[in-house]
Amino acid sequence: MTQQLLVAGDTLVDFLPNRPGRIADVESFSPKFGGSAANVAVALERIGHPPLFWTRIARDRFGDYLADALHESAIPDRFVVRDPDAKTTLAFVSNDEDGERQFDFYRAGTADTRMQTGTVPDETLADVSWVHLTGVTMSVEPSRGAMLDLAARARRQGCTVSLDPNTRPEMWASEDEFATVIRDVLEQVDVVKATPEDLEAAGFDDDDPEALAAAVAAFGPHTVLLTLGGEGAFSYGTSESPLSGIETHGGYDVDVVDTTGAGDGFLAGAIASLAAGVESPERVLAVANAVGAITTTKQGSVTALTGADPIRELVGPLPWD
Repeated sequence: MTQQLLVAGDTLVDFLPNRPGRIADVESFSPKFGGSAANVAVALERIGHPPLFWTRIARDRFGDYLADALHESAIPDRFVVRDPDAKTTLAFVSNDEDGERQFDFYRAGTADTRMQTGTVPDETLADVSWVHLTGVTMSVEPSRGAMLDLAARARRQGCTVSLDPNTRPEMWASEDEFATVIRDVLEQVDVVKATPEDLEAAGFDDDDPEALAAAVAAFGPHTVLLTLGGEGAFSYGTSESPLSGIETHGGYDVDVVDTTGAGDGFLAGAIASLAAGVESPERVLAVANAVGAITTTKQGSVTALTGADPIRELVGPLPWD
């Protein structure tokens, strides 16, 4: 039986360039569905695990575009809130020659910054096995308070809580604020997925993945998943983790077009595997890396994820088949 999942956080419009290079050299941008939480939710849906999704979308024309994209998925719209008094967050993306990207955000007072405490009731959380949060939505109030409240209530209801710190310095008042908020919320979190750069921004600094993961786990999480770009991924689990011990996976050789959303795809694969009861670190990393790799093969965060078959081609039958 598929476990009920809940993803909470941002939905926005990514404007993707028609060519790599500086924004000054780009001739045009194309709008695409995006947002760290939205990418995870849609990736889960496309690989066969449609979650509940709590987000807040403006009633402007960009918001209509995002709402239509969500409506075309199998994601329930129960917690997709429309905000009549805000605009949509916009992110302009620039890519270097290797597909790595940078973002410029337009986000002051936008809908995803105005999420309200209590939107997801305890009665819903009682039926949910997994809640996923993103640091992006914790960068400003009132969304920060809403996310922290959700994390605390989810833990009380016995949900597994996961977090992607997803550092975006331009969204935060200061580096110290980001580090303080992320470190404080870790005591409510079971599973962390991050890059070493995310963790360095949160005040964890070690070049050794095992030592870095252990330092994070000391704050509360029992499982730490590190994505390492072209080097694949690393997992660390305490004795309380279903993925006890350490494991690495080198990833897959694909033709990279755009790395936007690769970490979100990885996370969707990991959540789906863990929610399906997989206790093999190698298997979880293999599936997660496969989902992440597929997302990089087309421009846009989840454009390349059209279903689970490309994932099966890399790893065979999926844990939830």
